[in-house]
Amino acid sequence: YLTNNMTTLDRFPISFKTHFSGNYFRHIVLGVNFGGRYGALGISRREELMYKAPVFRTLSELIFDFEEAYRRCWHTLKKVKLGHCVSHDPHSVEQIEWKRSVLDLDKLTREDFRKELERHARDMRLKIGKGTGPPSPTKDRKKDVSSPQRGQASPHRRNSRGDRR
Repeated sequence: YLTNNMTTLDRFPISFKTHFSGNYFRHIVLGVNFGGRYGALGISRREELMYKAPVFRTLSELIFDFEEAYRRCWHTLKKVKLGHCVSHDPHSVEQIEWKRSVLDLDKLTREDFRKELERHARDMRLKIGKGTGPPSPTKDRKKDVSSPQRGQASPHRRNSRGDRR
């Protein structure tokens, strides 16, 4: 919601699965693309795992920076899940695509991992460039129409003001 009015900022979810000391940990950040540069917004106890200024030329540079930050915290990056861009329409009923690309680092070489990241970035650019067809459906709200749960009583049950008391 904090970035919803920034329409020049493309936003997409990035989640990480890491391994440390026999346990798995999950972390999610909001990936951003601003002016052709990638960055991220998130919450973490570690400064290097939350905010990343939009200075990375490619999505793979951003993800590799996160991987290095995890490594400095003695975590091994296991999986990266990337979603597609999130709508700026606050009333959109469009579902957020959390896991468009699921990249398992145990099954990919470093070069294949980089290629998959760039393929995902290209797919996002194409989806944004073409648009997604008609705009996503929104909930129409009219001031003179109340919700069904709070609507007036049915005609045969209407009572005068005095009867309601």
